Amino acid sequence: MEKISKSFLKDSYFIIELKLCTLRLIDNSKFPWVILIPKRKKISDIFQLNKKDQNLLMKEIVYASSIMKKTFKAFNLNIEKIGNVVSQLHIHVIVRSKKDSSWPLSVWVVKKKITLKLP
Repeated sequence: MEKISKSFLKDSYFIIELKLCTLRLIDNSKFPWVILIPKRKKISDIFQLNKKDQNLLMKEIVYASSIMKKTFKAFNLNIEKIGNVVSQLHIHVIVRSKKDSSWPLSVWVVKKKITLKLP
């Protein structure tokens, strides 16, 4: 199992361990936002996963997406694999609203995040 990047540990909260991925909540109150991090060593791109894990990743993305869409009554979801800052494979699932601070642009254009206020 791959260790989770220190950046993710600093900027997110553990939710649950799925079969393939760890699901974490991103610390940003402007957008409901989770990341799925596959528990595989030295993987930075989806094509590096074996076929079974590729299929499982898709199922877990769909699972997380459906929960986010229902829970937050999302107008739209952004599902992204980028990896420019943290190379460890991770998938972003971000709830979007026409009223959010960067609509209709990417969430990445928002200059300042507002951290969550969790107990």
